Amino acid sequence: MSWEDRLECADLVVRWGLYRDQGRWDELFGTFHPEALIHISWFSGPASGFVEESRKTFDPTGARMRLKHLIWPPIVDVEGDRAIAEASAAIVVRARFDGFQVDNTSYARFHDRMERRGGVWRIVERTGIYEFDRYDPVDSPDGFADYMRSNDFSGVPAAYRYIGYRVMQMGRTLAPDVHVDGSGRTEALYAAGRAWLAGG
Repeated sequence: MSWEDRLECADLVVRWGLYRDQGRWDELFGTFHPEALIHISWFSGPASGFVEESRKTFDPTGARMRLKHLIWPPIVDVEGDRAIAEASAAIVVRARFDGFQVDNTSYARFHDRMERRGGVWRIVERTGIYEFDRYDPVDSPDGFADYMRSNDFSGVPAAYRYIGYRVMQMGRTLAPDVHVDGSGRTEALYAAGRAWLAGG
């Protein structure tokens, strides 16, 4: 394992966030190997489909919705031509829902399997692991407090409750079996990742 490999993988994680937020679609798809998969709150499937669906809802002006991925430096483990990177992230969305302009902040981690092919590192599978999230009013705080008290958000698991509500308000369906912090499925994800890495 070299520092160069770890730095290249870490750089890839950060580039993914910038390319996604800025609508740089070709470069975003270039962070993945062609057959890569991604599993997040609102999408589970091929990375190519994720890029296309992200393109459809992108608002370059920020007037309707603005999205920002704040990604902390990842921890990277490398074995041969395989690597696993994990980074904490805050996904911040400013948008208008139910008449209120809100900031929806979701705290999560990205668990990435990466492979080096032809000397180039790319993501082969990304999984979002959700921890907790929140809504904050940008304007009309008094009315927003009444709105929050009068609505039942319990139909979405607590780890991604408000991001899930926002996704459904946009007319999307939540992905099945979303990973949440501390769950058995997430522990199984880690175990499978370690086994995969050992085969690198």
